[in-house]
Amino acid sequence: MQILRGLHSSGTQAVAVTIGNFDGVHLGHQALLGELRAAAQARGLQTAVVIFEPHPREFFTPQQAPARLTSLREKLELFRTMGVDRVHVCRFDVLFAKQTADDFIHALYDSLHARFVLIGDDFRFGSGRAGDFALMQKIGAQRGFEVAAVHSVLHDGVRISSTAIREALAAGQIRMARDYLGRPYSISGRVVHGDGMGRKLGYPTANIQLKHNLPPLKGIYVVLAHAEGLGVLQGVSSLGVRPTLKQDAKPVLEVHLFEFAQQIYGKHLRVEFLQKLRNEEKYPNLEALTRQIALDVEHAKQWFIDYE
Repeated sequence: MQILRGLHSSGTQAVAVTIGNFDGVHLGHQALLGELRAAAQARGLQTAVVIFEPHPREFFTPQQAPARLTSLREKLELFRTMGVDRVHVCRFDVLFAKQTADDFIHALYDSLHARFVLIGDDFRFGSGRAGDFALMQKIGAQRGFEVAAVHSVLHDGVRISSTAIREALAAGQIRMARDYLGRPYSISGRVVHGDGMGRKLGYPTANIQLKHNLPPLKGIYVVLAHAEGLGVLQGVSSLGVRPTLKQDAKPVLEVHLFEFAQQIYGKHLRVEFLQKLRNEEKYPNLEALTRQIALDVEHAKQWFIDYE
């Protein structure tokens, strides 16, 4: 899979392209990508996906932007597994935000060599969100490329969307989020050095570097950790601000892996969230916190016995 910056191409290969943020790469996105692959194969084209970094809402209203479900790296890994040929990562900045809808469409044709465009019927683009499906169709007819709409995917009558998944995760409805995603929700990152408090309390943890300070979920969870060269490991995780230990802290993802004592600093870890055990709490002292951690470990191990 090629990863390119911006709306340009080094070759002349024509493509079938889709455009969006694809946060979570959920079942709705997967259905769209499946349609894109089918259309590309029928027309002898490559598949291309255009995404924006940062998310436009992070650029315009950073304090009100929604929590990200997937980092850029995670999104690209998912695209790769789905057989996408090319991903164009467009830097969303002042210059890009000023681009007119017409100019954006012409760039798809002239620079990306788009010959088939698949977008949501409610997709908006260009300065002031002036572009819509009708405009894409109109210019497509003029320039000689096809435009098609993909419609929403429903699960039990609910439209699958990134917003619905964020709401499910925030409410602790891990199974519902899994149903919408088509896989367990996970967070990936490098294992970095923490303050060593887990080890001092008798429960050493792997601290995962978070790419964004607003994760879509928080609390204590039963997890599986996929570690480079180590396979799949069972554990329990804490994702939050650790109120017993600090005040006004940034969120931290810590994972205690069962029966595991190796040093894994610098390794890439993907943490799958399987079940929420409880919310974060502030305890009066470290002794009370340690007793609760012991209960969390016991409950997580029992969950694996009951459900694995």
